[in-house]
Amino acid sequence: MTDLAYAFLAAGFGAAISVIGGAFGVSKCASSAVEGIARQPDAAGDIRGAMIITAAMIEGVALLALVICFLLSLK
Repeated sequence: MTDLAYAFLAAGFGAAISVIGGAFGVSKCASSAVEGIARQPDAAGDIRGAMIITAAMIEGVALLALVICFLLSLK
């Protein structure tokens, strides 16, 4: 295999790991939010807002990792 093939292979693994990590983080965030809403239904709006902001930050980091993997593979 050439160096370029190894770069593409590493980018694929890195992208997969970053996407899996992002999905795991968002699922933990959502499950905690649902549990919190079940315990205190009156605070549902505040919990939902905090969950959306946190999920967006987690997805942003996962997307950034995905872009970095692809940029490093094409270098």
